[in-house]
Amino acid sequence: MLKALSTSATGLEAQAANIERISNDLANVNTDGYKRSTHEFHDLMYETTKEAGGSIGASSQSPVGVQNGLGVKVGTIHKNFEQGPARMTYHPYDLMIEGKGFFPVRKTNGDVLYTRGGAFKVDAQGRLTLSNGTELIPQITIPANAVNVVINPSGSVVATLPTQEQQELGQIQLITFQNMQGLSAQGEGLYKATLGSGPPLQGMPGENGMGLLQAGALEGSNVNVANAMVDMITTQRAYEMNTKVMGVADQMLAATANIK
Repeated sequence: MLKALSTSATGLEAQAANIERISNDLANVNTDGYKRSTHEFHDLMYETTKEAGGSIGASSQSPVGVQNGLGVKVGTIHKNFEQGPARMTYHPYDLMIEGKGFFPVRKTNGDVLYTRGGAFKVDAQGRLTLSNGTELIPQITIPANAVNVVINPSGSVVATLPTQEQQELGQIQLITFQNMQGLSAQGEGLYKATLGSGPPLQGMPGENGMGLLQAGALEGSNVNVANAMVDMITTQRAYEMNTKVMGVADQMLAATANIK
């Protein structure tokens, strides 16, 4: 009965972590470029009372054993990088990646991070940056006298000058990873490479499996509200069942203690 109390406690802790994951996903349902999280549970170690194949006589063996589980733990929480829906903004510097890839950006402290959020702005120096000040890599500077700027699906940035001359300003590069689930989320839609993700692999949009760019659009959150609500209800019921098990184990323990 004491084991039932501790086992149900692990279930409560695991389901509490699951509801926290769901709440974060639902809070970011309108966050551009947000990727929902995936939760995996692992069972804990087992207490073996009798080994399978153990001797039960002079010449016979038991085909099965006796093992008691000790509960559950959170195995992993990682991002699901499924493509999100397009949200049209018609702003020339808003970029959406249709397919695989990340925009490489540099923070003000020099750290290189990666993002799917392409809401770029032009700063005082004409550089393409995100609203948090991170700068697109490689650096692309928009001339102050540019009449029009077009970002092609292949990533080339072309400006039209007052003389109607067209000037190519640069080429947007994309980054991918061998294991995207190994990236470390840093907040603000930014990810950091880790040993688990592998080194960044650079390429041109539309080449070697990289996605194409769509200007004037942003990638919306890939959170499915209906599925998240179902997960929330299932998690709530699992939490209630674990509290019920804990209550029953407590009652049985109290009945044992009251034996006269």
